[in-house]
Amino acid sequence: MKDGIFSDSEREALRARYEDIKSKGYKLDLTRGKPGKRQLDLSMGMLSVVSSGEDCYSEAGVDCRNYGVLDGLPETKAIFAELLGVPSDNIIVAGNSSLNLMYDMVTRAMIFGVPGGERPWGEQKGIKFLCPVPGYDRHFSICEAFGIEMIPIRMNEDGPDMDIVEALVKTDERIKGIWCVPKFANPSGITYSREVVERFAALTPRAPDFRIFWDNAYIVHSLYPDDPDPADWNIFDEIKKYGREHENMLYCFASTSKITFPGSGVAILAASGENIEYTKKVMSYQTIGHDKINQMRHVKYFGSAEGIRNHMRLHAELLRPKFEIVCGTLERELGGLGIAKWSNPRGGYFVSLDVMPGCAKRVYELCREAGVALTPAGATFPYGHDPNDSNLRIAPTFPENDELQTAMDVLCLCVKLAAAEK
Repeated sequence: MKDGIFSDSEREALRARYEDIKSKGYKLDLTRGKPGKRQLDLSMGMLSVVSSGEDCYSEAGVDCRNYGVLDGLPETKAIFAELLGVPSDNIIVAGNSSLNLMYDMVTRAMIFGVPGGERPWGEQKGIKFLCPVPGYDRHFSICEAFGIEMIPIRMNEDGPDMDIVEALVKTDERIKGIWCVPKFANPSGITYSREVVERFAALTPRAPDFRIFWDNAYIVHSLYPDDPDPADWNIFDEIKKYGREHENMLYCFASTSKITFPGSGVAILAASGENIEYTKKVMSYQTIGHDKINQMRHVKYFGSAEGIRNHMRLHAELLRPKFEIVCGTLERELGGLGIAKWSNPRGGYFVSLDVMPGCAKRVYELCREAGVALTPAGATFPYGHDPNDSNLRIAPTFPENDELQTAMDVLCLCVKLAAAEK
């Protein structure tokens, strides 16, 4: 290879290797960010901590087997209040999925509106959301489901391009929200800087019903013990400096889906007092209360926020080698070739890979034909449209390490082959 161009003989060798791999019949999966079996095994003790009726009573004497407590058990709130750096009164503990909570919050805004708004979003024409890219495809799916126009916002090394964000929200009252994953962003692994968090808190949107959807899915998902804690620049503390209307801009979400059992965790909404009271009122039409027995399981199993942090250190021991396999293989196979670049995250669940422009879909197809499933090219952009056709999301958590290594070897070969063809 010379100056980024493969010779004819190199192309032929890559194709021969690829055809050999296709004959092996691999069935490898790098698609969604699911915990692996050994991660799930870490939480098995949770299934036995509530084993009798006596285990089902809260500190206040509430029988968790029965109806009630719309906003969640106080002791469950207390654990997540410490993790998020938010007062317990500003938290609702709900069902298993923060994605469900985010969908519900958009639904409520569409039907009923939000505090400070004049009309429900659904009665306003041409509403829009800002979408940092590459980003989380399921955020984009929510907007698409409701016909909300999505505006891509470039991600810098420290978070979204705030010059663009500030200019757009200040001038366009149809912009009603922005999606954010502030710690170990999906898929890049970027953590927002203190300056970016401060600028979010200080936003002056033209729309009085603008909302920041702060998806803190990876708040405790560090791979390394020496990482700084973003709670040191907590957006809740920053936004309070600007008064009630600014506080009302923020919805923060988190869950234990990748801490305990996906589908059997608990999800958390944190927001201003006004937002919480409004949400509880609308929620009361929907449910009498969520699964309090599961909330009690979390309380009894972890005991405190530090219990969750200790648990996540065990997760890190399992996940760190996987990310080292991914980034080490990318560096060994693609480093210095000028045909790809990638993130090297210190936490979260994904690695973002940018291949040569115009090649991502081809890499996806080559991998699929070779037995390696990837998230479809374009999924990290609104409407599935990556204007450069270059970004791919790698999810290394689910496969065992030997399978992951094989999948990465195949992926790197496909990146080279797509570049050689181009």
